[in-house]
Parts: sequence; structure tokens; C-alpha cells
Amino acid sequence: MSSKENLMEAFAGESQANRKYLAFAKKADKEGFKQVAKLFRAAAEAETVHAHNHLEIAGGINETKENLLEAIAGETEEFTEMYPNFIAESKAEKDDAARWTFEVANKVEQIHAVLYQKALENLDDTPEVDYYVCALCGNTVEDNAPEKCPICGASNSEFMKID
Repeated sequence: MSSKENLMEAFAGESQANRKYLAFAKKADKEGFKQVAKLFRAAAEAETVHAHNHLEIAGGINETKENLLEAIAGETEEFTEMYPNFIAESKAEKDDAARWTFEVANKVEQIHAVLYQKALENLDDTPEVDYYVCALCGNTVEDNAPEKCPICGASNSEFMKID
């Protein structure tokens, strides 16, 4: 493999480690292991530093317009190809939990593509809005959190304001 391929593989691995360690931290917090949770969050942040370094050296961070176009393409591929295939497979396997998480993610990826497209169209004059993310399904909304999540039914209190 080339150095660039190695950088992208390392980026993927470090990115997954970050997400995994954050999930581990969340679980440790719930179980009352605050110091272990803190360690997992520290390691997760370090993995983010590594991932960003790898991606930058590989040339994977471009101008914002190009990054938006790439994000739109990625989200669109997810909700038109990847998740529909995953949903079909989970239905065939009668794996309702997997099907639910794939269906929820599929709906949210469509929202992300729309939000990125909106940002792209208004790149030179982007209005300032707040974003809220549902902690249960990832639904991403502008301005205000809804009383009830239209994707998963979670209450307003499950939405996190993103700074």
C-alpha cells in the first residue's frame, strides 16, 4: 500500500477508536467509574488528534465548498445505497434492533445532506442558526429542538444544543 492509503487506513482506525472510547466513557459514567470515563475521553481526544493529522497529511481536508460537496456526496451515498442495503439485510435476518438503528440513521443522513446543501447554497451569506441533535437517534434540526423528535419520538429534553 502507498503512504496515502496507509494514512487513510490509519484515519479510519483512529476515528473508530475515538467513537468507541467515547461510548466506553459513557458506559463507565453510567456505572459510576468516573475516573475510567475520564481516561476513555482523554484517549478519545488523542485519537481525534491522530485522525485529523492523518487526514490532513493525506490531503483529505479541502476548502469549505469542496468539503461540503464531499459531505453531500457521502451522506447521499449512505441514504441511497448503504443504509437501504443494510435495512434489507436486517429485515431478511429478522434483526429488529439492527433494522431500527439503520432506518433511523438513514432518515437522519437525508437531513444532513439537506442541511449541507443549504449551507453550500448560502456559503457566502450563511445565516446564523442553532443546531440541536437528538441524543437517541442523531436527528439534527435547526433553530429549536422540537417538543418530540419526529424520527424516534424522544422528548425535547433529549436534544443537545451544538456550540
